[in-house]
Amino acid sequence: MTAVADLALGTDGRARCSWGGSTPDYAVYHDEEWGRPVRGDDALFERLTLEAFQSGLSWITILRKREAFRAAFAGFSIATVAEFTEADAVRLMADTGIVRNRMKIDAALHNARVAAGVELTELLWSFAPPERPRPLTRADVPAVTAESTAMAKALKKRGFKFVGPTTAYALMQATGMVDDHLTECWVPVMR
Repeated sequence: MTAVADLALGTDGRARCSWGGSTPDYAVYHDEEWGRPVRGDDALFERLTLEAFQSGLSWITILRKREAFRAAFAGFSIATVAEFTEADAVRLMADTGIVRNRMKIDAALHNARVAAGVELTELLWSFAPPERPRPLTRADVPAVTAESTAMAKALKKRGFKFVGPTTAYALMQATGMVDDHLTECWVPVMR
């Protein structure tokens, strides 16, 4: 079995995971960010927050609004967002540049307060599984794993919201805790 059907050949001649070749925005995200290790509490808070906002939506929607999210959420500084008030929540609900979902906004503010009391990088990366071979096809990429389920459970136990096992696994993929680039994808192994 080959992964050819699950790859997209770009105009640059590079074979990408098929989703990474579907739009120019995805190609840049795929090539420069997705699956590359991310460390740092604020950087991981950003990814966790964006993954939560993505729930029920297409990732391209979040990706295209990312700069607006960064502006609205003070660059995802945990210390700053943890101090946001009800007035900030109202401001965020009026911001047409972001996804305006009150439950997700409230969860982001709440999660910042929780994150302010933990070593987020250490916590999240403690669930990174041992390295494994890259998947051959998209069918070999799980939506949930034992590690993502454990991560979601640990986050919820600490009080985090909007962090189910699927969101946790998407976070693991996006931040390089797992490498789900297909075997024949041009992106080098980073972890």
